[in-house]
Amino acid sequence: MSQAVRLERTLVDPDLLRLSVIFLAALSVGGIAYVLIMPFLSGERKTGKRLASVSQGKPGAGRGSALPESANMRKKQVQDTLKELEARKKSKKKLTLKARMEQAGLDVPVQSFYIASGISGLVIGGVLLVTGSTPLVSGLAALAGSLGFPRWLLGFLAKRRQKQFIIEFANALDVIVRGVKSGLPLNDCLRIIAEETAEPVKSEFAAVVEQQSVGVPLGKAFARMFARMPIEEVNFFSIVVAIQQQAGGNLAEALDNLSQVLRGRQRLHGKVQAFSAEAKASAAIIGSLPLCVMGALVVMTPDYVMLLWTEDLGKLMLMVSGGWMLVGFLVMRKMINFEY
Repeated sequence: MSQAVRLERTLVDPDLLRLSVIFLAALSVGGIAYVLIMPFLSGERKTGKRLASVSQGKPGAGRGSALPESANMRKKQVQDTLKELEARKKSKKKLTLKARMEQAGLDVPVQSFYIASGISGLVIGGVLLVTGSTPLVSGLAALAGSLGFPRWLLGFLAKRRQKQFIIEFANALDVIVRGVKSGLPLNDCLRIIAEETAEPVKSEFAAVVEQQSVGVPLGKAFARMFARMPIEEVNFFSIVVAIQQQAGGNLAEALDNLSQVLRGRQRLHGKVQAFSAEAKASAAIIGSLPLCVMGALVVMTPDYVMLLWTEDLGKLMLMVSGGWMLVGFLVMRKMINFEY
């Protein structure tokens, strides 16, 4: 009998269990570090640098000398315009809070945003403090509610506004193409878009028309538009208009091709969303299953689950489990998000 008791104590030795949990925690930290440094190990940064170096390559001298003089001049103007636009894009400064609010479509003073952030932090921290949390946890929650949550909300609103802009932007380009082909000047086409299209394309082009009416050059107005709406579609549009103004060419044909490219990108985006829908559903089910099981256990047998919050070993197991879930979320996010 004594041997059986001794064997049972050996099997449930708390020191051995604690060492096992510490080992799992170290393994979790290693997994998280591996996921974070994956882009550096997979060669994505090297590929990007190689593509950038190839795109900046200079054409051969013998091939350029066979072209007519006018074609050489126009090619040089196009190259200078592209280099200027790329340099302006790379020299973007850190966004201010005012610029973030403009991207999110919020036309409120910065002081109002700070006041709303402070109220949000006080409400979140006060709710946790009233519900029985410690002052340290309530203070951290109030800090996250005043600094993290409002900025996350700005990013969410900006991305949603950009998606809405992309959906309507191709139609705006079609308006310009049809107007230019029918003989209307570009300024009248922009004014039609600013009056008759849906938001947020309407407000963005209205800002361009207002700036142009007070003497701001069209290229600079579109550069400011790209600062408010930093997406590749607007960058393509500003490049096409800048090249047409400096080097000439058929603006209607160029914008028609750009409109077809944008619609093709939207079709590709829809195909990617359709192909990855099953993977996203599986990831959502797998990610929510542990939380659902824990919620069910809390309802059915609360004494069995509360040990995870009351015992030091349970808290350590919760942290390890949270680390593993974070690794799983990052891996699944990497698998279902495609760049195109």
